[in-house]
Amino acid sequence: MIASMTGFGRRQGTHAGTTVTIEVRSVNHRFLETSIRLPKSMGGLEESLKKAVQQHCARGRVDLTVVIQGARANGRVPQLDENLAKHYHRALGALQRTLKLKGSIDLAMMAGFRDVIVLADQVADDPKLLKFVEQLGAKAVRDMAAMRKKEGGLLAKDILSRLACVRTGKTVIAGRASSVTQEAFDRMKLRVEKLLGETIPDLPRLNQELAIHADRCDITEELVRLDAHMVQFEQAVQQSEPVGKTLDFLLQEMGREVNTIGSKANDSAIAAEVVRMKAEMERLREQVQNVE
Repeated sequence: MIASMTGFGRRQGTHAGTTVTIEVRSVNHRFLETSIRLPKSMGGLEESLKKAVQQHCARGRVDLTVVIQGARANGRVPQLDENLAKHYHRALGALQRTLKLKGSIDLAMMAGFRDVIVLADQVADDPKLLKFVEQLGAKAVRDMAAMRKKEGGLLAKDILSRLACVRTGKTVIAGRASSVTQEAFDRMKLRVEKLLGETIPDLPRLNQELAIHADRCDITEELVRLDAHMVQFEQAVQQSEPVGKTLDFLLQEMGREVNTIGSKANDSAIAAEVVRMKAEMERLREQVQNVE
């Protein structure tokens, strides 16, 4: 069965006093676009987490976020540049002696100098923690994929029910199609007789021309193609691989055939059915936009 492009997965676990929370969100997108948000110290996990997403998703925008709390929560820690601090202290002492300045060189003054104390990335030197995050991320991705599948099943039911409405409209039109051509012929012949009266110079030629014109109202070919598209559409919905683009294409072709039927038939009953079919197909199009 088809899958939706909308899904959510969340996993939380604890390793050596560190709490890891991973959330995965997926929304509609024409292609697969993956965004991984990690602490800088865990940047090496980005590719493996992207591969985990690619194993389960073919289309959609997927955002995966990793949040670390606890013993290793701080991705950045304050770091002292001791050599730079000593240089500052010597320089200030020399300046004080040279200019005979009063005052003391204290901690508050030294800490205020640029780059003496900086925030540096903390290196995640625990390979077990990295492995834990990687495995937890894979589970969150699977949860998101399972939700996409579940929603895809619901989408499939709605899509098939709307397709059944379109097929019903096609059946009604097919029942009228056999008489549309003859009615068009009779209607045009009546108009000619009203214009020319009883004196029609070449009746066989007139009937031939009217038959050619009436044949343009024949919609048999459009009905056959529409039926073929609907069969392909229904089969695609039953498939498990990504078919969103296929469904979108088939829906465009179905719409083209329905529009042609409405313009060629020139029949009020068929026109009313075409309007109902187009309304259902518009709802189908909205649902298909969510299919992977």
